[in-house]
Amino acid sequence: MPCTPAKARHLLKEGKATPKRNKLGLFYVQLCYEQEPENQSLVVGIDPGSKFEGLSVVGVKDTVTNMMVEAPAHVKDAVEKRRTMRRARRFRLWRRPKRCNNRLNRKNRLPPSTSNRWEAKARVVAHLMGVLPLTDVVVEDVQAVTPQGVGGKWNQFFSPVQVGKEHLYSLLRQMRLVVHLREGWQTKELRERFGLKKTTSKSRQSFNAHAVDAWVLAAEVSGAEAPTCRRLWYVVPSRLHRRQLQRFQASKSGERKPYGGTRSLGLKRGTLVQHPKYARCTVGGFDRKRATISLHEYRTNKRLTQGAKVEECRVLTWVAWRSWLVAEIGTSYGKGTHPPVPKTRDACYLPVSERQGSQQAEV
Repeated sequence: MPCTPAKARHLLKEGKATPKRNKLGLFYVQLCYEQEPENQSLVVGIDPGSKFEGLSVVGVKDTVTNMMVEAPAHVKDAVEKRRTMRRARRFRLWRRPKRCNNRLNRKNRLPPSTSNRWEAKARVVAHLMGVLPLTDVVVEDVQAVTPQGVGGKWNQFFSPVQVGKEHLYSLLRQMRLVVHLREGWQTKELRERFGLKKTTSKSRQSFNAHAVDAWVLAAEVSGAEAPTCRRLWYVVPSRLHRRQLQRFQASKSGERKPYGGTRSLGLKRGTLVQHPKYARCTVGGFDRKRATISLHEYRTNKRLTQGAKVEECRVLTWVAWRSWLVAEIGTSYGKGTHPPVPKTRDACYLPVSERQGSQQAEV
């Protein structure tokens, strides 16, 4: 269960806990002694969206965490580019001819963009279940719009949103979670009942953007009366550029060089490393001739250099999502709470133990 940073530091110093981190980038401590099996039930609320999503974990009284997650939106373009490159290879007559007996038409399947978007929500919940005893999940049921097709011959009873949300509900039930569904007008009534307001700017990194809806959904089931914590974790999924046979554009000599991949000189791309000059950053691509890798800034993913040596980088961890704590402007921080995160390159999600090499840590 959640604890204060002071208690976590004492547990680590006494050797009663071990520092851990999940793929969401959230730091936690694993106790080294037996605990009572009974814990309070925790409920996670999900506010799905097209670009941003809100998640909130609420207990009987306290608010455990609030998250704002960017929804993956690159799959549709990636599939289209892959199809274009495949057709271009066939046009050059040096790849296999197309085959018509292995197509996926008339088969019950989800489009790649739809499955990736809705399965991302289930993956976040699965990682939260690895560190929190979740029992219920409350999802705002998105009303799917099914426009009629040309001549009324297709798309009358089908919508990617409808199919995607049903796929999400089945995945959540497979995790042995009790799924509760609420509609949009019910979410609005819950906000008015708890006296909370939602901002009109959906891209704003604030509790009142998307996490407020997720909180009221979870609080209705858990029985919480007011949010005890409004700190927000902003989560961005790490995108790996998969291996391509060659680049889209040939070089001056006409050679099409290979592109993409998930490893760079033995390191998995997206790995968080410590560099003596660029501090904490993530691993990107590499140069085969110079035997160097590129490093990227943690939050913005902006490239810092292309000439870093592997020997100069100290591997810290690998995460599937890049996350950091958003500092609310004008918020007071009392005892047992986190101070604002400084706007420096070292201001990632890492605890004090990994920043200074000591035995202390923050939660």
